[in-house]
Amino acid sequence: MKVEYPDGKDALAEFILFSDRVYGYRSARWPASVEMQMPLLTGESADCEDRTLKPLLVRDQGEIVARAVAALDERYNRHWNERLGHIVMFEAMPDSREAVKLLMDSACDWLRSKGTEAARAGFGVGFADMPFAIDEYEALPPAWVRQNPAYYHRLLKDAGFESEQGWVDYKIKVTPELTNRYASALEAAQRSGFEIVPAKAVPESRRVHEFNDTFNDAFRYHWGLAPLTDAQWAEIFGHFAGVGILDTSVLAYRGSDPIGMLIVIPELTQGAVATAPRAIQDSEKLNMLGIGVRSTQRGKGVNLAMASYAYLELIRRGATWLSYTMVLDDNWPSRRTGEKLGAQVCANYMVYRRNFRR
Repeated sequence: MKVEYPDGKDALAEFILFSDRVYGYRSARWPASVEMQMPLLTGESADCEDRTLKPLLVRDQGEIVARAVAALDERYNRHWNERLGHIVMFEAMPDSREAVKLLMDSACDWLRSKGTEAARAGFGVGFADMPFAIDEYEALPPAWVRQNPAYYHRLLKDAGFESEQGWVDYKIKVTPELTNRYASALEAAQRSGFEIVPAKAVPESRRVHEFNDTFNDAFRYHWGLAPLTDAQWAEIFGHFAGVGILDTSVLAYRGSDPIGMLIVIPELTQGAVATAPRAIQDSEKLNMLGIGVRSTQRGKGVNLAMASYAYLELIRRGATWLSYTMVLDDNWPSRRTGEKLGAQVCANYMVYRRNFRR
């Protein structure tokens, strides 16, 4: 076995497509996306600003058996006053314990050489990586939510990682009662003087900056997140404009001031892979959602109103299931918002950490 550092688009394409081998056993899965991931690895994505990425892989008898990207996120470390590295895009074949140990030792050695004290696996570099599933391994999750095999946890623990932060995922079965509840929540916020405006109705000259400024204020103290840039939001809106993100995402205003934001990417399961006789179930056709309200405006129903606007639009399009998406275990204000919207826990996830001094 040996560690390699892929460079050049052909080598990086092989790196990206390795995940199709890992998940080939699944009857329903999200395929690897060279289009989405290549710009991150080549430094062309807005997500690369203030970040240094080092792809690594391990081959055994010529075949890739494990891969990851070590990342130094200067923006994260400035924001939190930490010296933390990240390991993202980790994937590995079964029975790859020694390969993963070699991979992670090499990744952590590189991060340590950059002055970091620990590495986090499962959340980092903007939203380039998501936590590891710990109980729901069969259902197709929303796009970009991990569907890792169960054996990943053994591999990570053997490679020196500890459990750091739990997450929970929520989804909702649409009912007439919930649809009425969403309409009432939206009307209540409007009566209270809030205006819920779809992104497409916000002038393009203001849209990106107002989303970013509101997001960064709302998520200033959210675990694991660093401030985003206007360029990152422009990239997100540009990439998903064709699937209706500007219709389902909203800004909430009090007068002329943006006080809340909601990003909703409609379900994308037309791009998923299902092997007959397996079919994508309605309960797997799920949106992605992220919601934030400035601290001075919380507790006034703005969060419920924004989510209700998006959910009503998705229901109008024919959705029978909705996702509230992932929330920190201990973020009870957000978890209670999900419950008020009719959401129930559908899966649990974990982020891992390796402390170098130990």
